[in-house]
Amino acid sequence: MATVSASLRTGTAVDIRSRQFLWRSDEPPEAGGADTGPTPYEFLLGSLAACIAMTLRLYATHKDIPLTGVDVSLEFDRVHADDCVDCDERADGLIDRVQSQVTIHGEVTTAQRARLTQVAQRCPVHKTLAHGLHITDQVAFDDAAE
Repeated sequence: MATVSASLRTGTAVDIRSRQFLWRSDEPPEAGGADTGPTPYEFLLGSLAACIAMTLRLYATHKDIPLTGVDVSLEFDRVHADDCVDCDERADGLIDRVQSQVTIHGEVTTAQRARLTQVAQRCPVHKTLAHGLHITDQVAFDDAAE
């Protein structure tokens, strides 16, 4: 289980904690922020990129594939449903889309290339985002309103 907490006190900067780690998220000036950290969407993409790279490394190590590195580049945007050629479902309005470019480094066979291509799409974060997740929300207030 993963646990993260976040605190916002002034402006748009949010301090985020997980285990012994502390980091910050913010918005760029054009969105009303001070640009003191990556945006929430940049963190989301970073999570996916890290998961893809780690999953490939762990698989290659387990299968003795001579992987020397992985580069992952992701881009998030919203496109009109009519413009989304690769989307499974057609809908009116906008669709959130992540475009992925994974480059695998190392001397690998044709069969290993095929398998690593499949593995790149099967990291846990990729599966969660692609198949959706259930979010349960609870909001509390620290003082009683009259």
